[in-house]
Order: sequence, then structure tokens, then C-alpha cells
Amino acid sequence: MNGKSFNITEEKLARLKELLPETFGEGKVDWEKLRVALGDEVELKDERYHLNWAGKTDAFRVLQSPTTATLRPCREESMDFDGNDNLFIEGENLEVLKILQKSYFGKVRMIYIDPPYNTGNDHFIYPDRFAESKDAYLKRIGDKDEQGRMTREGMFRKNSRENGHFHSNWLSMIYPRLFLARNLLRDDGVIFVSIDDNEVHNLRMVMNEIFGEENFVGSIAWKKTSGDNKPSFAFTHDNILIYGKTTDQVPRQELSDAQKKQYKNPDNDHRGLWAEGDYRSKWTKTERENLYYSITNPNTGEEIYPDTYSDSPRVWGCSLETHCKNEKEELVWWGKDGKSKEPKKKRFLTNHRGVNVRSVWLDAGTNDEASDELNKIFPDIKNIFDHPKPVRLLKKIVSLCQSKNGIYLDFFAGSCTTAHAVLQLNAEDGGNRKFICIQMPEPCEEKSEAYKAGYKTIADIGQERIRRVINNDDLKDGFKVFKLQKSNFKTWRGDQIRDEKELEKQLKIHITPLVEGAETENILYELLLKSGLSLTAEIENKGNWFLARDMDTTIALALESIDEATIKTILATEPQSVITLDTLFRNNDQLKTNTALLMEDAGIEFRTV
Repeated sequence: MNGKSFNITEEKLARLKELLPETFGEGKVDWEKLRVALGDEVELKDERYHLNWAGKTDAFRVLQSPTTATLRPCREESMDFDGNDNLFIEGENLEVLKILQKSYFGKVRMIYIDPPYNTGNDHFIYPDRFAESKDAYLKRIGDKDEQGRMTREGMFRKNSRENGHFHSNWLSMIYPRLFLARNLLRDDGVIFVSIDDNEVHNLRMVMNEIFGEENFVGSIAWKKTSGDNKPSFAFTHDNILIYGKTTDQVPRQELSDAQKKQYKNPDNDHRGLWAEGDYRSKWTKTERENLYYSITNPNTGEEIYPDTYSDSPRVWGCSLETHCKNEKEELVWWGKDGKSKEPKKKRFLTNHRGVNVRSVWLDAGTNDEASDELNKIFPDIKNIFDHPKPVRLLKKIVSLCQSKNGIYLDFFAGSCTTAHAVLQLNAEDGGNRKFICIQMPEPCEEKSEAYKAGYKTIADIGQERIRRVINNDDLKDGFKVFKLQKSNFKTWRGDQIRDEKELEKQLKIHITPLVEGAETENILYELLLKSGLSLTAEIENKGNWFLARDMDTTIALALESIDEATIKTILATEPQSVITLDTLFRNNDQLKTNTALLMEDAGIEFRTV
């Protein structure tokens, strides 16, 4: 090897970069960014290469502020609520993304979003009232009219170009949402973001910071309109930026015949065809010194460095730890019969990084095509939704993931083209993909045809589209509907306790932990979410208690009554944990203590709320 002892500092920095790529700038730790990421209040002032804007520190504060909100199941608006795993969630997407963090962390295969483009005419939510309390903010996102719709005055503000913080407001809106979205992606996950030329430069910098510049896959220029009879510089294209969660696991588009010829299998690898990839990275020794180390050629015993047989200043493309893993997984290729002096990385056809840095899609549908699709779905309403995306575009994006399974998330769902594409692809290839569509109940303009036809919010349109696609195409599918709402549990307000009277008042309020009118099923789903189970967990109603299973986790929940017989029945099912409402024991301390001891003896986690 290189004769030096293991460099702990370099290894820690490499791990930190994997965990918090947003805290690095030009290959080094940005200490102020690190402090901000860890919750410290820091003003980023000094001049150096990094993305900054008015309100960035406050945007981090909004991002890091936890939510007490929950999601309420709406069976009456769902289709086959208990028989499928597709989700439509109505609510402000930043709060919903926060709620989903524990249950869906690292579980999403693909994310596609079509956020506001910041054209100067957009109405969108951005945290511009940083001085307000969390209560005031929650009240604002909960502002509803008499029909239960979010009020435009309370939430959706126009970001005019005359605004002194025009770009900053947009950045403050998009940054926390993308940050939370990255957490939800699997290691082989990928995100696609549509954007026009107004903010594409800022979006690229934001995504470099959040996802890591090295995980940039490519940029697609999607031809959204023909551009006929328009000036030579007509804006006929939108951009779609693509980033992977990690470098190797990225989407693959259809290869040309010349590209396919690069894939062979000289060692009869059971994983199929593969092509040789460069084992070096784009980094130099100055930028990533921890990637400069020696590798042993297993055929000759020779130890080589990245520059042993090359004048290139580049270093290896992975850490020593990852290299050892690559060797164990037989991903390092030393040529046929081991005659190569330098290693190559085996890149399999199924994981090929095939999206060019700049691709042009001329055959993925247009906005006009998308409008025609909606007009067929809603024949009674012309142009029900402005600037929709075509199903052909979303099918092509979803297909790039090369998987017929997994979760596909869209948290700016609009008219729900993503859901339509997932349903159609499943019908065509027998796939089992599942969608999660999140859409704010943004009010439709009262003069619009949609509003006149009874669709008061964009969420109403998206939900109805999914329903009609399933019915019109006779699909054996459905979807669960959930809506953002305040917690079913009272919040302890320690900040309001200034004297004994206030303390006594808070104690009286919390004699009963539930808010007035809280329903059992709503409480059930809130506790499941906060315990890390998904919204599609299998739930059995056992009478006065519930048994929930999700992957390898089983939880029993007693929410209506508890007694010795119920406790014995629950113990017999051998759940990993049990949750009950503390008030169910009715001050019977002996029963509560015995229950806790029985659970402890059985190795079951026991919690009361």
C-alpha cells in the first residue's frame, strides 16, 4: 500500500460528504454551512464560491422546524382504500414531506416534480414571514374558507418580478422541499425536476448543493411545443434536470447500436452484459486527497497509484473502503487473463449511466397533446388545467428507471400526470409500480371552467383524473386519499408557562391528551406514521385493538379500551411493540404496571401516549 497509517480525518470527511453533501464547497467543508445544517443560527456573509441568497438561513430554519401535523384517511374519496398501495395526499407539500420522513426514508425509487417556474406570475408558498411563530405559520397553512379550501390570501402569494427578493423567494421555497425529498430516495433512487429558463441556473446550483455535483446525471431539453410561426428564439423547450442519490445507480435511456456493442461479458458474469468504465474520478489529488491511495493488482502483486501509468492528475473514483467492497463484489476488471496494468470498473447494462449530459427529447409529447388528453378525460370541461404535462413524457421518465416496481413520488402533482403514467405503464407491462401524489388544495380561479364545473381546487382535479383513468381504462387498481390536518393530540405549550396559573392551566388541558372530536382511525394512522410505519401498512381490526404490519415491523395499538384479557391476546400475537392511550387505564396504576412488566418479560417495547 502507500506505507502510511490509516488517515482517520480523511475517512471521516469522506463519510461526512456522503451524509451531508450540502455542507461542502469545492471539495472542502464549509464550516458555516455545517453549523447551519446542524441547527446553529449563522449568517453566511463572507465571499467565496457557494450558493447564497437573502433568507437562506431562514429557509434552513423552516426546513429544520419539526411538524406536529398528521395525515387523515379519507375513505369516502378513495377508491378501494384497503385493497391497494397508491396514495393521493392533499396538503401543503413541505409539511407533508416532513410527515413522511420517518415512514418513507430511503424508500422512494423515483421523484418527479414540476414546481412553479418563477415566471413573475406564479402564486406559490414561500417562507417570507420568518418572524412569525410556528403556531401562526400552522394557522396560515390551515386557513380554510367555509368549504374547507385553502385561502389564496392566507397562502398563495404572487412572486412578482418587482419584488426585491424575486429569486430569493423562489430559492427559499424550493430548497427545503428538495432537501427533504432527497431523504426519501433509495440509494438507487433518482429525481427529475422540470424547469424553464427563468430558474434553471439557480436550480442546478441548488441541486448540486443538496445532491452533490458528482451525482448530476444529465439535463434533458424537452420540446414542449412545435414553435411554428414564432421568432427564431422561440421558447419551445423546457429543461428536466436529473440527479441520482448516488453516482452509480442512475437511470438509463435506450442505447444506440454503437453503445450496445460496448457491452460484453468476457468473464461470463451472472449479472449479464457489462462495459468497462474508468476507475478514476474527475477529482484531482488537491481536491480529494483521500482518493489517492495504492491498489494491488491481484495478478502481479504490484501496487499502483492513480498516476502510476498515467500523467493524469485525477485520483481514484471511490474511497479505499468502497474499492475493497468493489473487489469483494467482483466489480474490478483487470482485463482478460489479468493482463491489464490498470483496473476498470464493470458497469452493467442494467445500471448504465446512459442519459447524456445534454439530451434532447423531440418525441415525448407536447403541452398541446397533454391538453387533448385532459379534454378526453374531462369531455364536459375544456382546458380544465393550464400547462399540463403529457403522459408520454412521464412514461418515458418512469421507464428510465428500468424497474417495474417501487414507489414513484410527485409532490407538485398538479393534474396528476405522474399517477396516470404509472397506472398506464403497469397496465402495459404488468408492473407493480406505486405512486404517491401530493397536491396542495390550491383554489382554482373562480372564472375558470374547472371552478364553474365544481372543481374548486387543483387537488380536486388531480384526484378526479386518477379516478376517471381507472374507471375509463377498466383498471383493477385504486388509491387511498389522505389529507393534511393538525395532530389528534394536544401540544404541550411550555413556552406559555410563565407562572403557576399557566402551569396549572396546561396540566388541566392535558388530563386528556386527545383533541376534542379525534376519531379512532385518524389517531391510528397518526401513531403509525410517527412510529415509522407506512400509510399502506396492513391493518387488522381486532375489536378493541389493532394489529399493524409493515415489512418486518409489527405493532399492536389499543386505542379504545384495555383490560387483562386484551393484554393477554396482544401478547399472544408477539408484536415488536405495543402502543396504548394512557387514559385507557383509568388511573389503574396496578394494571398499567403489570402490563409494562409483562411486555418487558416478553421483550416487547411498551409505550403509552
